[in-house]
Amino acid sequence: MAAKKKNEHSEETPKPETQEQPPEETQEAPQTEEEAVKAEQAASEQAAPAPAPEKPQEDSERYLRLMAEFDNYKKRSAKEREAIYTDVRVDTVTKFLPVFDNLERVMKTETADEAFKKGVEMTFNQLMDVFKKLGVEAIESVGKPFDPAFHNAVMHVEDESLGENEIVEEFQKGFRIGDRVVRHSMVKVAN
Repeated sequence: MAAKKKNEHSEETPKPETQEQPPEETQEAPQTEEEAVKAEQAASEQAAPAPAPEKPQEDSERYLRLMAEFDNYKKRSAKEREAIYTDVRVDTVTKFLPVFDNLERVMKTETADEAFKKGVEMTFNQLMDVFKKLGVEAIESVGKPFDPAFHNAVMHVEDESLGENEIVEEFQKGFRIGDRVVRHSMVKVAN
């Protein structure tokens, strides 16, 4: 029993305080909640160095640029389509101009066959209707001042009774589609 008492006594002896150390977590733990929040922020900054708030702004700017580029593409495509359509109309009308010139010459000649003359007039009027539907306009010349943007002067005449640069005669009719000249009028200019 004496041995038993010795073991009990040894168990009851207090251990020196140097041996009892609290766990490391409790020693390093911050004293207040404020310090804990700062410690968490510091840890998160070290873990993720990329700034998060700039990412949505960059995405927004990229989206706006993409939308602007798409809008410009739509406008450019519409202009190109309109230009192609105008080019096709000009090419088509240009190919029909010799037919117009021939019909106009035939109408100016005298003929005894009234049915033939009426048929030519009907064909000519039908061609003029097609031109009108395509947006083709004849360029007015006789009596107007000479404009090199619309007229091609092939002859010059001195006549004091007429004004300066006035168109006296038209040899070949000119046409335009909108602001675009299909064929210049071939004219004689006075003074």
